[in-house]
Amino acid sequence: MSGASSQLAFFLCGCYVAALGVHTGEHCVAEHQEVGCYVAAVYEHQSILSPNPLALTSRKEALELMNQNLDIYEEQVMTAAQKARNAPGLERRVSGEQQQNEAPALRAAVWISSGCCRRRRGPQPVTGVQIIVFPEDGIHGFNFTRTSIYPFLDFMPSPRLVKWNPCLEPHRFNDTEVLQRLSCMAIKGEMFLVANLGTKQPCHSSDPGCPNDGRYQFNTNVVFSSNGTLVDRYRKQNLYFEAAFDAPLKVDHIIFDTPFAGKFGVFTCFDILFFDPAIRLVRDSEVKHIVYPTAWMNQLPLLAAIQIQSAFAIAFGINFLAANIHHQSLGMTGSGIHTPLKSFWHHDMENSKGHLIIAQVAKNPLGLIGTENATGKMDPSHTKFLKILAGDPYCEKDAQEVHCDGATKWNMNAPPIFYSEMMYDNFTLVPVWGKEGYLRVCANGLCCYLLYQRPTLSKELYALGVFDGLHTIHGTYYVQVCALVKCGGLGFDTCGQEITEATGLFEFHLWGNFSTSYIFPLFLTSGMTLETPDQLGWENDHYFLRKGGLSSGLVTAALYGRLYERD
Repeated sequence: MSGASSQLAFFLCGCYVAALGVHTGEHCVAEHQEVGCYVAAVYEHQSILSPNPLALTSRKEALELMNQNLDIYEEQVMTAAQKARNAPGLERRVSGEQQQNEAPALRAAVWISSGCCRRRRGPQPVTGVQIIVFPEDGIHGFNFTRTSIYPFLDFMPSPRLVKWNPCLEPHRFNDTEVLQRLSCMAIKGEMFLVANLGTKQPCHSSDPGCPNDGRYQFNTNVVFSSNGTLVDRYRKQNLYFEAAFDAPLKVDHIIFDTPFAGKFGVFTCFDILFFDPAIRLVRDSEVKHIVYPTAWMNQLPLLAAIQIQSAFAIAFGINFLAANIHHQSLGMTGSGIHTPLKSFWHHDMENSKGHLIIAQVAKNPLGLIGTENATGKMDPSHTKFLKILAGDPYCEKDAQEVHCDGATKWNMNAPPIFYSEMMYDNFTLVPVWGKEGYLRVCANGLCCYLLYQRPTLSKELYALGVFDGLHTIHGTYYVQVCALVKCGGLGFDTCGQEITEATGLFEFHLWGNFSTSYIFPLFLTSGMTLETPDQLGWENDHYFLRKGGLSSGLVTAALYGRLYERD
């Protein structure tokens, strides 16, 4: 499915936003570009893979395979570079099913937010794409050994030490054919270009970190300016079972400057879950934009690709340009251009083809409205939430007991506590029964709370879950999680299973007494649809997420906290 987030109560001011889901080879349509915007593109690539990545091959054969992928990259650059046609103002949302049934010309769907910004009068041509991002492993593939990947590696001089334009100076360094093609694409498309490739760097035995084969091998993102100059490179720090590559001895904190939107940060895939470099980049600098090549395998209910991408954008109030690889058999799909208030994404587990997304985004993104700066009349549910936090008499119950203190005794049937595995972790949960309620569930030092109303009941089981501990499968990191999830069936043991469809509608507040400030709002509804919270923030030492009407059935609403110091 490709889509845009539903209409929000908060709008992206200062920029008229448009986005396009563009299938391979099709033209783009866009709206008028406004002052304060830039045009970005990400490409989800169905890569051509080596039939046997463990086998030894020659540099010539490696280049033949990589050039097939680079040919596709070049096609996408030129598609993105074309001047967009003038389009009348319209608002259109297209489901994945509708996209499959429509004629190709209609699949270049346009989503336009009705923001609070004044548009220019009359039709205006849109500036071409100014930056494009390609995915991790898209050129060379994956599942190599350290030896078998070697022919696929380019030599990588440090852009900090050497100013170099590979397209214009192709003979300056040996084994740089991939860098040369990428550089020439940036020139041809007149845009900044971010891509991922394998690189090599010779080292000497006097270097205590030098591997036994006398070279470092890095999973590397490269950034080219619109004139083809190699601007910078980022070497992946947090490798995900990548035996072919080394982690750099010192973390790369890479920030590059652009003439159209200022500073961008860059990191790769699994890095998003760790403090360095991801958190340090957005915490310690003025970065408002992140480029993010990834090869992400979706894992529901909490870590689908588009879910964590959007959550990062919302949590830090930034624009997040994410390009994922596309291999449905491996559960790899999910790319997007995410702002704090709106996402334009692609997730498709049915079709085997790449997908180009183009969007206008604000140079200075605006975040969600929190309690401290919310204005206007407060709705009754939020008033009730604030009274509960202030200690006013409302029923407060967990699996053991119910405390009412003279409050109105609604939803008094205390739900049973149970345990179920979710994301390989042992969650403590309570079922979410009835049309309204107020629930609490605790584990270790974390207590999670849910205040909810449902317009109608569905024949589905939902549960409120908590986990506070060290995650140890497919990575080791400490998390605190409060999650409202739809279960896979009606049995308690199905809570935590991977599902994508739901019909249950909720209006709710979800909150917890988190001991970290790094909390990511994970939000999915039926059909892998992203939702944006109405409100996020701290209130009385609790972090909360608030959401009114949903556009479709709830799959997951979670607050995913990371305690990096406990890793």
